[in-house]
Amino acid sequence: MTDRPVTLAVVTGAHGVAGEVRLKLFADDLSAHRSFNGGTLTAKTVRITPQGAIARFAEVADRTAAEALRGTELTVSRDALPPLGEGEYYHADLLGLTAQAEDGTPIGTVVSVDNFGASDVIEIERLDGNRFMVPMTEQAVPRWGDGTLTVADGWHG
Repeated sequence: MTDRPVTLAVVTGAHGVAGEVRLKLFADDLSAHRSFNGGTLTAKTVRITPQGAIARFAEVADRTAAEALRGTELTVSRDALPPLGEGEYYHADLLGLTAQAEDGTPIGTVVSVDNFGASDVIEIERLDGNRFMVPMTEQAVPRWGDGTLTVADGWHG
């Protein structure tokens, strides 16, 4: 859908004094990737925790350097990711899509994708600036792609 990098995690802060960082994960597993952000960060170790993950990067030597990474998104190029199966998507592909009703009437724009445990939930900012959330299920979102996301009747008010 796009050639922009895909964000797999974000650094949330330092962990300990030796330069490790805490990560919020947007992927199940980072083990297939060692190079992030166009080669500027090289993962030496990544261990999954109940709160996300702890990582050590070759370029980060101490806590000060780790703290400086707070808020840094860890991205990889799309061609470094496995191909998508039928009905699968990357969150990055949904962000910015125009949300529309089943009859094609514009509703707003997809501004975030979250997962609170059961399934992905998309947040749409209406044209009037108000926001609402919809589960990313076939019943609520029957179609997406080509710049639009269709929200089923009854799900957008």
